[in-house]
Amino acid sequence: MSQATAAETVVERLWRAAVEGDEPAAASVVHEALDAGVPEETLLLDVLARVQARVGVEWAADRITVAQEHAVTAINERIVASLAHRRTGGDAVPFRGRVTVSCVDGEWHAFPARLVAEVLSLHGWRVDYLGAQTPTPHLVAHLHQSNPDAVLLSGSIPTHLPAAHAAITACQAVGVPVLAGGRAFGPDGRYARTLCADRWAPDARGALAVLDGGVARPNASAGRQAVDDLPHLADQEYTMVVRSRHRLVKQTLADLEGRFPPMRAYDDLQRERTAEDIAHIVDFLATALYVDDPELFTTFLVWTADVLGVRGVPARFLVASLDVLAEQLRDFPRTMRAIERGAAALGAHAVRTVPGTGS
Repeated sequence: MSQATAAETVVERLWRAAVEGDEPAAASVVHEALDAGVPEETLLLDVLARVQARVGVEWAADRITVAQEHAVTAINERIVASLAHRRTGGDAVPFRGRVTVSCVDGEWHAFPARLVAEVLSLHGWRVDYLGAQTPTPHLVAHLHQSNPDAVLLSGSIPTHLPAAHAAITACQAVGVPVLAGGRAFGPDGRYARTLCADRWAPDARGALAVLDGGVARPNASAGRQAVDDLPHLADQEYTMVVRSRHRLVKQTLADLEGRFPPMRAYDDLQRERTAEDIAHIVDFLATALYVDDPELFTTFLVWTADVLGVRGVPARFLVASLDVLAEQLRDFPRTMRAIERGAAALGAHAVRTVPGTGS
């Protein structure tokens, strides 16, 4: 049996055990594979990472609950820890340097960063793993104490990009280069470049290759502002949308009843969920303004249309929300362009299923 086939078999067995909440069985699947000769790196990146990615797909398709999603993640995290604890002195490899692996402030999705940390450890890097949502001042304080060769900054949700930018500039200001990674930075790393990260990597193996090639230290400098990297922020549209967030959500929720009649029959819980959806729309709109890329907003809207569609909420809810927001933000040119692009994307978006739900 090839290594790829073996990994595929382990993925399916692990998924079944984890989604049923059977942690002992899930752990046994992975440890039996390790004992059978499947490399730990393969188990981390080609098994556990794939199972974790499937969690997101299955939740979006409404085939598992949030509770199941959290349970599978917790099982996967404990299995990763159990693999690390099995390593012995005989597994030692030459020391390559020291790095810090951290999530962006506000980012709770720590599993990708944990995988990166474990893979780097396997290859001889001393890793300070700081976990989820590390406040930037505390990250910088750690850098002063540890003086690592680089910071690996992980982000999964694009709305955390402004916080990521603050972390990137703060790390560079003390002379530590930043290697960015995670879905938040775009599939091709475009937002890592926009935010002036020193390097970007698509995954753990890519991060290892970047570090092995060497990352130059930036010139430590103080006083760099967001607008120095992103001149478009001078128009203050991002700032005004963020400051108006509460009002925008409240007004949009109030005005939607006249444009989206099903809302009139919503109970309190449904109204609460609708308010959360509107808040996400505003947050992604603001982030698109921050990086000056309407595609970030349109991509989110199309994905949301798919997710809501599976749950019986028609796309016209999103279109109506954009109409209400446009009326409140008509004096902001960049904002209006993003909203218009979003409405056009929804209009052109064919009804389809979430990936993994069928044809």
